[in-house]
Amino acid sequence: MTIYRATVLDTPQSPFDGARLRTGTDIGLRVVEGVITRRDSYAAIAREYPDEQVIDLTDGILLPGFVDTHVHFPQLRVIGALGMPLLDWLDRAALPEELRMADDDQAAAVAGGFLRGLREAGTTTALVFGSHFASAMDVFFTHARASRIRIISGLVVSDRILPDGLLTTPERAYEQSVELAKRWHGVGRLHYAVTPRFSLSAGEEMLAACGKVMQDVPGLYFTSHVNENKREVEEVEELFGGLDYTSTYDAHGLLGPRSVLAHDVHPKDAELALMASRGSSVAHCPTSNSALGSGLFPLKRHVEHGVSVALGSDVGAGTGYCLLKEGLQAYFMQQLLGDEGLPLTAAHLLYLATRAGALSLDLGDRVGDLSVGREFDAVWIRPAHGDPLDMGIEHAKDSDDVLAKIFALGTTDDVAGVWVGGEHLSQTSVG
Repeated sequence: MTIYRATVLDTPQSPFDGARLRTGTDIGLRVVEGVITRRDSYAAIAREYPDEQVIDLTDGILLPGFVDTHVHFPQLRVIGALGMPLLDWLDRAALPEELRMADDDQAAAVAGGFLRGLREAGTTTALVFGSHFASAMDVFFTHARASRIRIISGLVVSDRILPDGLLTTPERAYEQSVELAKRWHGVGRLHYAVTPRFSLSAGEEMLAACGKVMQDVPGLYFTSHVNENKREVEEVEELFGGLDYTSTYDAHGLLGPRSVLAHDVHPKDAELALMASRGSSVAHCPTSNSALGSGLFPLKRHVEHGVSVALGSDVGAGTGYCLLKEGLQAYFMQQLLGDEGLPLTAAHLLYLATRAGALSLDLGDRVGDLSVGREFDAVWIRPAHGDPLDMGIEHAKDSDDVLAKIFALGTTDDVAGVWVGGEHLSQTSVG
């Protein structure tokens, strides 16, 4: 049993529905077996539990752990391959690197660096696009379990267009996916996601096989890409006889409350309506959309149609693991859209990086904010004394201003502590 003393900022209710940032100054959070059992003023909790261990985090800001809803495990080493649109970038940067995951030693080295990158960025939960190789997924899940981060991932499957080494058959995809799901789904903090790369590289039979996996193994997640690049969208519609991109997944029963589609930069209104009706979510990946020139994300249209949106870093087209940077870039995008954009506050950015992600992953009853009953997934922001963020926080006019400065100036260097389910993952001393 531990009491954490801190200034706490979180968004248990959606700012898109008019809720404000929840601010707690000198708050006590009592954590028992990884779960927050009391939240009150520190003075009140200290009086009630005078003999319990206290961890003083008042020299900084405590936020909920970040939730990354789209990030690629095999692409760590291609971050920064700039100057290409999506399909060229895949051919020249991402796919050659993904072929190297056939070597288990390579997969292990990348998995270690990947998970370290998440932890150092304060990411406590991630929906991870996996590898095309089943052996690499066993390697990854083994490392992920040891990391203690909440990880949802799965074997990536394709049967056309990609290099031969990344292709499989629908039958083999089904068998390997079921085997991996039965081996890893629900083990520790791990869960399994059925993962066709995208409809461009997964034909009707492959998508049908994915649907069968979800039918045969209850409780799985689904993730893929959708409407990222205009040329990609056109090719998908041609391959599927004019069917819109989102419907290629829905036709095989792949859309539901545990489904997250990445990007959706160029959706049709009918697709947004379909996603909303299925309760599916979209992972908005701002730095990736900018780096690949994919376009400005129509957040306003998603919100108006009732489609849930959360943030994804999309490493390696994205330029790093830090969701503070993704939040800031999301803000920039909406500003550039003018009347078609949705003006964002710092509270919106925190919500997109935390609570929205938890809800999109069907984990809203467990994580995403620092309320009683939630597991203690948290990130402690403590900039070095005298650096710009430290001075900005010191002279901020209110809590919203503090949070805005964290998103504008914060980096992974400012992450001083990370907890998942009450376990302290960061190597930085907080005691």
